[in-house]
Amino acid sequence: MKNLTGLIVLLVLLRANAFGAQVLNLNKGDHICYLGNALADRMQHHGFLETLIYAKFPDHDLVFRNLAAAGDEVATWHRSENFGSRDDWLTKTKADVVLAFYGFNESFKGPEGLDKFKQDLDKLLKEIKAKDYSGKSAPRIALFSPIANETLNDPNLPDPTTNNANLKLYTAAMAEVAKANDVLFVDLFTVSQRLYAEAAKQGHSLTFNTFLLTEAGDKALAPEIFQALFNEKAPTGHLEKLRGSVLDKNEQWHARYRTVDGYNVYGGRSKLEFPSAGKESPMISNRQVMQEEMTQRDSMTANRDKRIWAAAKGKDLKAADANLPPVETLESNKIDVSPYLDPEEAIKHMTVANGCKVNLFASEAQFPELVKPVQMAFDTKGRLWVAAWPNYPERTPTSKTGDSLLIFEDTNGDGKADKVTHFIDGLNCPTGFQFYKDGVLIMQAPDLWFVKDTNGDNHADWKERVLMGMDSADSHHTANSMVLDPGGATYLSDGVFHRTQVETAVGPVRNTDACIYRFEPRTYKFDRYVPYGFANPHGRVFDYWGTDLITDATGNETFFGPAFSGHLDYPAKHRKMEQFWQRPSRPCAGTGLISSRHFPDDFQGNFLDCNVIGFQGIFRVKVSEDGSGLKGESVEDLVKSDDPNFRPTAVDVGPDGSIYFLDWSNQLIGHMQHHIRDPNRAHSHGRIYRITYEGRPLLKPAKIDGQPVDRLLELLKEPENNVRTRAKIELGKHSAGEVVPALKKWITKLDKKDPAYEHQMLEALWVHQWMNVVDEDLLKRELRSPDYHARAAATRVLCYWRDRVKDPIGLLEAQAKDD
Repeated sequence: MKNLTGLIVLLVLLRANAFGAQVLNLNKGDHICYLGNALADRMQHHGFLETLIYAKFPDHDLVFRNLAAAGDEVATWHRSENFGSRDDWLTKTKADVVLAFYGFNESFKGPEGLDKFKQDLDKLLKEIKAKDYSGKSAPRIALFSPIANETLNDPNLPDPTTNNANLKLYTAAMAEVAKANDVLFVDLFTVSQRLYAEAAKQGHSLTFNTFLLTEAGDKALAPEIFQALFNEKAPTGHLEKLRGSVLDKNEQWHARYRTVDGYNVYGGRSKLEFPSAGKESPMISNRQVMQEEMTQRDSMTANRDKRIWAAAKGKDLKAADANLPPVETLESNKIDVSPYLDPEEAIKHMTVANGCKVNLFASEAQFPELVKPVQMAFDTKGRLWVAAWPNYPERTPTSKTGDSLLIFEDTNGDGKADKVTHFIDGLNCPTGFQFYKDGVLIMQAPDLWFVKDTNGDNHADWKERVLMGMDSADSHHTANSMVLDPGGATYLSDGVFHRTQVETAVGPVRNTDACIYRFEPRTYKFDRYVPYGFANPHGRVFDYWGTDLITDATGNETFFGPAFSGHLDYPAKHRKMEQFWQRPSRPCAGTGLISSRHFPDDFQGNFLDCNVIGFQGIFRVKVSEDGSGLKGESVEDLVKSDDPNFRPTAVDVGPDGSIYFLDWSNQLIGHMQHHIRDPNRAHSHGRIYRITYEGRPLLKPAKIDGQPVDRLLELLKEPENNVRTRAKIELGKHSAGEVVPALKKWITKLDKKDPAYEHQMLEALWVHQWMNVVDEDLLKRELRSPDYHARAAATRVLCYWRDRVKDPIGLLEAQAKDD
């Protein structure tokens, strides 16, 4: 009887307009929930549709909650342990109205998948209509088709013809199922095609990768959705203040719904208990404290709902958070901690390899914002960028200062930083970053941002979410140690507990637990690179010939990358691999490789392995060839310390050839041994040290930033890996039309008698790969290079170009027979 009553209410509320189309009625106090894929997920970060609806219904005091996630499908709910089901969250948010966006990810199954899709969609609609999430009635549903893929004038992006043919089929199927279930249906496929055509006439585009809308694209689509829902034109006027309130609320909700460290909030480690105030005190679990924080986030979101309601009525209301419920506090379970040493004094406790010397480059003493540094990289100007994570393991709801990406400079050349610039603040767990063109890719789980400074003031002022759906169930396991390979791709990772799903132009990429991913920022290609049973990958390096070593942090197990980076369809994973080096201790927080003429020959190519618990220092490993792979042999440690708070987390070679390393500098390091909110997880220390070799001259830093293409190409002859990589980053700022012709001229001028000639030719191939320009003749030349290192590297390029060269299988068969 209750279901029948709900159905009657639904039929009344979904009234027909004069033209026979259904219209969505909204009631005062309705809770409206988004479900679905990245199209809906991205809407919360732009806020246009919500703003229009609030403007139309200023007295309704509506509540919006976005439950969408990139990669979602009608029949999938890929979430980490104990996250809660779709029904759980619709119940928690008391959904009166469901805006469901599906069909994009399902469409990649093509015509063969249509029947199953219609069955799944029919089942979902019937299940939702049979529920009463709000306690008032069955929810009203509006079903939205996927948007079309946009044709962009960019040779790096795919032709959307095939995708659009499938999307059209799935749109028609959705309309059919919606009609059968008396559900309001909105055809966004046709609408988006019209919007794309209108934008193209003005020389604009509405997506950045053919299928994910930019802010401008979402702004153009929102009024169309509004008119389809309510059969009237969308409100106009000065709505930015209202939209600002919407975005503020959405930011709070996103931090709650997609909270970082979910495995400690609601998953397996949330059950860990610790004494609250000494050995005999009551136990307190991670879950108890973190769920109280989630309640605070719920309250903060609700407070911002009230601000939106006021703004919709033309009033102003500050989002006051004085009503937040308290969060339980606790004492540390580790009282025998060592005091923090002065940053300079700490050097006296270090032992370095024979001939080496350490100096302090920067610390919290001079730069208070340098706290818990987690990754670093040198830019084309020679400046050191550092991701600082003072809010580790994640921000509390009431934190006033977020994490940062900082730029350190040594302006007088004395080997010490004297200037810091905040490129971007307000972050949460910036576990990895890497340079691309004129900007930087920053990991902000569940998204990867591309961030730029467009006015030259060294502060970020523009960003785009270029990947969405990277899980963060454990912030220790979130994508980190981002590195560029010689061909321009970067690498992200997941640890165990994670459930990642990322939408791409060729279909969703999903993974359960650990994996290494490969991402080409120029083409937006994203795929599983090494699906393997890692616990927590931290550390990836590429050597002179482009061979990678991959480290699993928990066990400090390092592997020869090419041996297990072959493609496997999800959910398959590679089997057990042998370690390339029998490490003496664990765990590892980061890795590096010495490539610097400032150091003696026996240092060249050494693998560096940062350890933070059993051994507190950086192992140095001699690398040699072992059959078709590599093997490592421990040699004298690069640096170690008897300071219990010494925690080296990253190591790299600087522009002058010296070695830099980060010191996390913390009394606590384990995440299972101590409560997630243990107060001894201090938030005020961080150091950067620099190692030089006495008696050997430093290198003259290469001029890279702003250099013309021909000079940048000459830098590809440099022995130092970081110089060649940064030269290619700078080349990436130029168009392929400028770089490739100059590159071909450069090739003709190379000295074939130069011992490095084969490597220089390989660099030419890598630059083509970096610019996404296939040169089949050059590829074939490198596949038959007299140097087997070059042949092996070219084989990997062949794999990435397999869909754009003739007879790739035949070429690969020849390589497989190579001795």
